[in-house]
Amino acid sequence: MALYWIIFIGTALLSWLVSYNLRRKFEKYSRVPISNGMSGREVAEKMLRDHGIYDVRVISTPGRLTDHYNPVDKTVNLSETVYSGRSVAAAAVAAHECGHAVQHATVYAPLKMRSTLVPIVSFSSNIMTWILLGGMLLLNTFPQLMLLGIILFATTTLFSFITLPVEINASQRAVAWLSRAGITDVHTYGKAVDALRSAAYTYVVAALGSLATLAYYIMLFLSRRD
Repeated sequence: MALYWIIFIGTALLSWLVSYNLRRKFEKYSRVPISNGMSGREVAEKMLRDHGIYDVRVISTPGRLTDHYNPVDKTVNLSETVYSGRSVAAAAVAAHECGHAVQHATVYAPLKMRSTLVPIVSFSSNIMTWILLGGMLLLNTFPQLMLLGIILFATTTLFSFITLPVEINASQRAVAWLSRAGITDVHTYGKAVDALRSAAYTYVVAALGSLATLAYYIMLFLSRRD
């Protein structure tokens, strides 16, 4: 149990540090204007057009850092500060989310795989905690319950790792297009890369934390035989 708390506290602390760094970078680069004065919405719409995508809408969504691409209704959802912002941060985030739209249009394999796993992971997440808790309480009398919990948790871990290439590739597409389209220049390109790299770290930490927790549950399951 001590190992579990070490993993839990360590992951939570690292996640907080990465999230804090992301917010700090976003605030920093939100104060750096894009030379052409385009808003996040305009950047997103141009990137979609430049890739021949005309069936995806760019809309504003409430909240902060709530930006995402929805493949179901084909919408690029930009938070209010990104949607109307005219900064390096706004342009980078808008282009990143459009990177997912480009992945969808080109049938990018990891994105397709992640989309396939969404309903499975959603189902697993709803019952996984209770099954794992019951499995730990009944570990020596009904170990099959713990094994089921481990299998369910493994699907969420797999999802976390499949998410990594999806997010990294979207950022690569974004920064390449920002430079190619002249949205960023020699002074702002590095800042856009830094902003998206900070965002990618959050997914790396989440995946590693999930893997460490999965390893703990597996060790706990195997230890029942000792």
